[in-house]
Amino acid sequence: MMHSFETEFNINMIISTWKNFFKDSSLKVAHLELAKNENSLQIKLAALSTFTALMEGKINKQLKKVLKKIVKEAHEPLAVADAKLGGVIKEKLNLSCIHSPVVNELMRGIRSQMDGLIPGVEPREMTAMCLGLAHSLSRYRLKFSADKVDTMIVQAISLLDDLDKELNNYIMRCREWYGWHFPELGKIISDNLTYCKCLQKVGDRKNYASAQLSELLPEEVEAEVKAAAEISMGTEVSEEDICNILHLCTQVIEISEYRTQLYEYLQNRMMAIAPNVTVMVGELVGARLIAHAGSLLNLAKHAASTVQILGAEKALFRALKSRRDTPKYGLIYHASLVGQTSPKHKGKISRMLAAKTVLAIRYDAFGEDSSSAMGVENRAKLEARLRALEDRGIRKISGTGKALAKAEKYEHKSEVKTYDPSGDSTLPTCSKKRKIEQVDKEDEAIEKKAKRAKVKIKDTEEEVVQVVEEQETSVKKKKKKDKKKHVKEEPLSEEEPCTSTAVASPEKKKKKKKKKVNED
Repeated sequence: MMHSFETEFNINMIISTWKNFFKDSSLKVAHLELAKNENSLQIKLAALSTFTALMEGKINKQLKKVLKKIVKEAHEPLAVADAKLGGVIKEKLNLSCIHSPVVNELMRGIRSQMDGLIPGVEPREMTAMCLGLAHSLSRYRLKFSADKVDTMIVQAISLLDDLDKELNNYIMRCREWYGWHFPELGKIISDNLTYCKCLQKVGDRKNYASAQLSELLPEEVEAEVKAAAEISMGTEVSEEDICNILHLCTQVIEISEYRTQLYEYLQNRMMAIAPNVTVMVGELVGARLIAHAGSLLNLAKHAASTVQILGAEKALFRALKSRRDTPKYGLIYHASLVGQTSPKHKGKISRMLAAKTVLAIRYDAFGEDSSSAMGVENRAKLEARLRALEDRGIRKISGTGKALAKAEKYEHKSEVKTYDPSGDSTLPTCSKKRKIEQVDKEDEAIEKKAKRAKVKIKDTEEEVVQVVEEQETSVKKKKKKDKKKHVKEEPLSEEEPCTSTAVASPEKKKKKKKKKVNED
């Protein structure tokens, strides 16, 4: 009996103690998990802060304590993987540091053997710790990095281009749609925004007579619009169609207003981030260059020749394949300095502008000063160079050497030709008698001119004949003189036999020569 009571008491005690232990253990486990999570968070934050400080070249408090205890007692130089951090340690703690390729190899070996050097840490835990630290570091750098502010510029300029495309499509559709009802209005009002505002205010074509458009249009244009509305050739349109057209007009007006706000925002951001680039090339071209490169730092790494043709990659590779001339400019062509120059100097100015723009980009990306003084100075130099190129005259070679020829600037003078309405009338301007008299007078004048021409021709022919006769006489005299020279000085008698003997003497000489040859 006593034994059974004792056994029951022991069993009840065990059950109660087990219940109490189970309750306490669950609470303890929960507290342990919370403490573990808190410790892991604190460890992650501490690791993140120390790692970011090391990357920025700063010394943490824990690192200071370790360096003071270990390195100062060892009296040995400290091997450092980052030269910037080594310089900071040397300045603040007065410790000698070493940074060399041998140190980099040593660090690589330590990283590869980290599991064996730190006891009590499994490889899975180490990889998880490294991965978590890398993720938290990348998030921190994306949140607080000052280099990533230019992403706002990239997004703003791309949105601005998209808005321009959509606005053009909407306005074209609006003009075409309302043109069926009032086609003359599109020719009178050329500005797209005022066109949409007029539509929104008036609506139907019949309301133009009583509408007041003095706020939107000048008086002459307003009168022209009202006159055209009365005699318009457009078709009639229902009220539902007019409502849809007006809704499209409100969309166009709202998008255009938002575009102006976005452009002002882009101007402010460009002047804050890249003021020198904005002064040199303008906010739109500068933002497009940054967007094309990806960021301001990536753009700063490009050479001047790359920046010059940035945006014309297709034309460049096409020219290289076909072995033709490569392009001289890309996005930089839309800068105001390149647009001012004459066509033959555009390549030269774009090359100089690209060189100065690269200096401005690097100054904005890596410099600490946020002023635009350097951009203003370089732009003034380029403008002076542009004036010198345009004012330089054509060089010509003179007797003394090269001299400058004063060439006046070309000024285009447009000649406005007026229409002559006199050619439209089919009625004769003068009577038939007067016409006949005019024709007779013209014939007489033509005959007189022909007679004068004939007289001139005769005079010239007579002069030519005289010259020819004089030449013939001079030739005859020369021949007579030549004959007199060949004749002997002896006087010739007028008898016939002497002339025959004189003529026959050379013949006798020839016969004698032939006989001698035959005898030999």
